[in-house]
Amino acid sequence: MITFASPELSLPDQDHTPFAACDDEYFRRSKLTASTLAKAASAPQTWQDILRFHGDLATDDFVRYVDGYYRSCVERYGAFWRYMDIVSVLYAAARLVQPRRYLEIGVRRGRTVCTVARACPIVDIVGFDLWVENYAGMENPGAGWVRQELNRHGHIGRVEFVTGDSRSTVPACFAEHPDLLFDLITVDGDHSEAGARADLENVIPRLAPGGVLVFDDISHPDLPHMFGLWKAITGARPWLDTYEFAEAGYGVAFAVNRGTGES
Repeated sequence: MITFASPELSLPDQDHTPFAACDDEYFRRSKLTASTLAKAASAPQTWQDILRFHGDLATDDFVRYVDGYYRSCVERYGAFWRYMDIVSVLYAAARLVQPRRYLEIGVRRGRTVCTVARACPIVDIVGFDLWVENYAGMENPGAGWVRQELNRHGHIGRVEFVTGDSRSTVPACFAEHPDLLFDLITVDGDHSEAGARADLENVIPRLAPGGVLVFDDISHPDLPHMFGLWKAITGARPWLDTYEFAEAGYGVAFAVNRGTGES
């Protein structure tokens, strides 16, 4: 049984001068834009933050490689380095949005979900995974192990993990919670064209206004369909403000729900 907390986040005291107020009378779109998130995800400060904790995340051969890649690029290019991937986008999005609820399809060893928790420890999390043993030739220890990792990284929100094919488990969750919206969503599960399409189409209606959707591996050389799939699905939904980074690595795409149309 998946349960979610619903208290409002408290905000710091604001300057109550006449110009401090900002309602939606004129600018009805989300204040967050995709280009703002892109700038934050590639900012030197973001990479400094990530490099401070990245080595503490659950590791495997791929994570060790990526960690070395980050560090060598920062050392060589310094503040000129412009790069994004799922980790930097999720960290920046969680810092900017401070999500109440985060949905992740494709949890595996918890690298990305722990990144979100580092940026927003109070977030409520629901994750979906098949927990396939020896996934991509590497250990996949399961939900209990990821819970321990979240605790180790200071997460204090609620967390639920659902085992099974996301094409059925995600719709079942939404049927059980028909009004549930998420401020941050990651789709990084089934990378087949049919599977990735189903995951995107299932979660997009549950992206809250101002919320961020993240989609991984858009330029992976073994997955040539991913970029076109993303463009086709988001292009049919004009209320999504999108951004794609495919210059290096395996690429990442994200979208902000501008709050002007269907959620």
